[in-house]
Amino acid sequence: MSAQASDATSGRWASHLTCSETGERAPLDEPAFLSPVGKPWLVEYELDAARGEHLRSVLAQREWTLWRYRELLPLSEPEARIDLGEGGTPLLAVRRSGPSDISLWIKQESQNPTGSFKDRGLSLAVNRARELGAPGVQLPSAGNAAIALSAYAAAAGLPARVALPVATPKMVELRCRGYGAEVIRAGATLVQSGAVLAEHDDGYWTLATLKEPYRVEGKKTMGLELAEQLGWRLPDWIVYPTGGGTGIVGMAKAFDELQRLGLLGADRARFCVVQMEGCAPMVRAFEAGESAATPWDSPDSRVWGLRVPQAVGDFLILRAVRESGGTAIAIDESELVDATARYVSGEGVVIGPEGAAALRAVERLRESGDIQPGQEVVVFQTGHPDNYLDEL
Repeated sequence: MSAQASDATSGRWASHLTCSETGERAPLDEPAFLSPVGKPWLVEYELDAARGEHLRSVLAQREWTLWRYRELLPLSEPEARIDLGEGGTPLLAVRRSGPSDISLWIKQESQNPTGSFKDRGLSLAVNRARELGAPGVQLPSAGNAAIALSAYAAAAGLPARVALPVATPKMVELRCRGYGAEVIRAGATLVQSGAVLAEHDDGYWTLATLKEPYRVEGKKTMGLELAEQLGWRLPDWIVYPTGGGTGIVGMAKAFDELQRLGLLGADRARFCVVQMEGCAPMVRAFEAGESAATPWDSPDSRVWGLRVPQAVGDFLILRAVRESGGTAIAIDESELVDATARYVSGEGVVIGPEGAAALRAVERLRESGDIQPGQEVVVFQTGHPDNYLDEL
């Protein structure tokens, strides 16, 4: 690489924050939560072909974790980061259990340090909270995010607090307490748990989904990894179990950034949002042609990761799905037992309830003709089922 190119790629690529609705800018290294209009801030980067050439050239020498993409992450001092080995999850071929006339892959996120994809986002959010001087961190969660926050806060030496809906499985509470987090059980839904959490006034930073700028930066590494694992191209479909939807927002952002770096062309995967019939606000909004989702009254599902009645980034999720030419589908919970058994016994892989819903969605989309013969499909298997054990 030339000296000129080397100069162009040195230093920090993250430059500022931008409001996802208005485009208003904000400084990168000051505490930030929602923008003045109540919408998520997103991190912007200075990207060009020289930086893309640099990134491609250094990846072969780097560890297979999400930190291999450190130039596309917002830390001011990445060498001083808290790192539990998050990211770098395998892409597994489905050989016997799915539709026989497509190429189906599982992105196995259960192999993250605490057992779910939430480690990616909470790693970045807690690292940034630590860099920017947070006195403590907190969030409401139905499961995996609470465990991940507790683990990364422990690693960072930060006090942590999580609010869990009262029906959350006991394992979640025990694991959070094991990491030293304060646990509050309150409310029937995440919205109600969040309201109880907001009553605390001790200055802890709330790292709830898309209510700060950095969880989406961690989640976007799923898209960066996927593109690299497929040789800098994308599949025809990405089928994604969707609660708060940070992963879809993050992956769409990742693909745009990779295109600006010259590492991806203009072709995009189609996103499919997967939710449960007992809590499907994004599916309902998509089918109605709405640009935002009405909160779901009385969510009824034991698929805890998808029991999210309201998403602050609903408009970003719906925009990403529509711009990709994708779709949204709700799955009946009664279908999950059979789907789980078939894929576990047929492929020898761990399948959580969210992953089972996404795999069943692939079958439904193939039956309807949305997914065509010969197409390539990637399902995100987002968490380990053991995180949800209720009887110990």
